[in-house]
Amino acid sequence: MPRVTGLRCRNCGAGVPTGPSYVCAACFGPLEVTYDETAIAATLSRAAIEARPQGIWRYLELLPVEQPPTRSLPVGSTPLERADRLGHALGIERLWLKNDSLNPTLSFKDRVVAVAAARAIEFGFDTLACASTGNLAGAVAAAAAAAGLRAYVFVPADIETAKVRQALAYGATLVPVAGTYDQINRLSLEIADEHGWAFVNVNLRPYYAEGSKTLAYEVAEQLGWRLPDVLVAPIASGSLYTKVARGFAELVRYGLVEPKDVRFVGAQPAGCAPVASAFAAGVDRPVPVREPRTIVKSLAIGDPADGPFALRQAWATGGSIESVPDEETSAAMRRIATLEGIFTETAGGCTVGAIERARERGVIRSGDEVVALLTGNGMKTPEAMDDPAGDALFDGDGIRAGVRIPATYDAFERWFEGREDAPAA
Repeated sequence: MPRVTGLRCRNCGAGVPTGPSYVCAACFGPLEVTYDETAIAATLSRAAIEARPQGIWRYLELLPVEQPPTRSLPVGSTPLERADRLGHALGIERLWLKNDSLNPTLSFKDRVVAVAAARAIEFGFDTLACASTGNLAGAVAAAAAAAGLRAYVFVPADIETAKVRQALAYGATLVPVAGTYDQINRLSLEIADEHGWAFVNVNLRPYYAEGSKTLAYEVAEQLGWRLPDVLVAPIASGSLYTKVARGFAELVRYGLVEPKDVRFVGAQPAGCAPVASAFAAGVDRPVPVREPRTIVKSLAIGDPADGPFALRQAWATGGSIESVPDEETSAAMRRIATLEGIFTETAGGCTVGAIERARERGVIRSGDEVVALLTGNGMKTPEAMDDPAGDALFDGDGIRAGVRIPATYDAFERWFEGREDAPAA
């Protein structure tokens, strides 16, 4: 018997057969995957999971794919790292960083794309596509290359150059669009219907979104099969934030962890913070941001599809959704790097910035065990980090000639003794 029983509208509860669908015909609400819980319980256990290879497919029963794909990238099982120095700086006794920058294309998007690509193959698609703010483009391009599919990625024309080059390296066809992510997303709706392509975050969105749950499964397993007090995640569409909560709930339902009230804290950049603004105002629906203005381009979604659900989750769990100015994001990126040796991209800086703000407001307490999700690698957004050297160090061809030293010990000594941070003799 198949474990996936169909789709269900998150608004009205109407059922929809399994297929490449994303919206309820009755109320136009978003769809989510439904499962046969009896079939899942028959084979799922801690021992069964621990006996399997590393990667997201060790949690197969909880994912909307009947069998692992025969060809795919090694996604998941990224480290959960204890961050004592950063925790001390933030006033938190137990802080963990889930470092998802170590996935194949250096972001958590490899998780959701792996699930969507597996479903695309099961449905018979030959082309994988996406609307992306950056990281998703690279993940779709790489997954398509591994599976032998064509790839088209639609991106805002002003996204980071490193992310564009990554998608091109995997052989994807890049379509830069003079518009916002939300405008590109609407364009993708039309293209998906007319061309019959598998858009991972459009007609495959219910399956794609389920991939985020694997972060919850790994966090719980890496903590010794228990849940943290607080989970902090970035919010773009809001899907990651809500699906991690669903993943925790499933672990409780199947007896893999003890029940626990986890507070969920979300992070948005101040220049595109529709969900954080709605949370602060106490309203149940975000007001769309028409022109995002932020260095955190991966979170610059002005009309987040899962915004209302993220709001409900924050209120229901005693959590919060924080708005973080860009300068705090840059400073947090540097702090994470210098204190913990992890170079995270802007979304990670925003997430740690949200920890600091939630800590100041009492949402996070000093004795809490806190897990923060770092969803991408800083090499994708190096220009965003607050660099005290500024432009004085670099020119277009590398390090400026005026700050180089000759290759002699005497030259080094003169340079070293002149530094403000040089140790006393």
